[in-house]
Amino acid sequence: MHWLTPADLSQIYGTPAPAATRKVANHLTDAYRAHIQRARFCILSTVGPEGTDASPRGDDGPVVRELDAQRLALPDWRGNERIDSLNNIARDGRVSLTFLIRGSGNVIRVNGHARITDDANLRASFGRDGKQPRTVIVIRIAEVYFQCARAVLRAGLWSGEDDSKGLPTPGQILAGLTEDEVGGDAYDAAWPQRAAQTMW
Repeated sequence: MHWLTPADLSQIYGTPAPAATRKVANHLTDAYRAHIQRARFCILSTVGPEGTDASPRGDDGPVVRELDAQRLALPDWRGNERIDSLNNIARDGRVSLTFLIRGSGNVIRVNGHARITDDANLRASFGRDGKQPRTVIVIRIAEVYFQCARAVLRAGLWSGEDDSKGLPTPGQILAGLTEDEVGGDAYDAAWPQRAAQTMW
């Protein structure tokens, strides 16, 4: 198999059209702000000594908050406690955020540099029902732009049937990996109540 170099790729793909390069901003424009304020879901991509990580982040309102035109705040709500993304950011602040908005073909990308804070006032500003995030990720924007919509359109992401029918459940995945020591039907049965109690 022949592995391609940057020079090979340049020969194959040529030069991007102006729309692909002129869409990039180094801060939130009004149009990009409108998209990001509507997004309740994003993928946080990080890199560290052990490799890369991509973590889904979601909220029941905007998934991030604008601090100013060049900074976003992402609260770290309850998850699986692995803190892979946080450990990566603490050692290498390069991050990307990929925002998906249900019903929209546009995917908004933010590339930048992040740091993690446990600032009491910032954490408290995200508080809800007596709970608050233990930390907040603050991202300084280097680039913000929209991705080509073809991937969302090809996948029919917002239309069609439920593709999840018949897939192995988390309990089944765990049971298979641990020879039934962890997971199983009991894990799946307890999940809805556990999620409701630990959502925030």
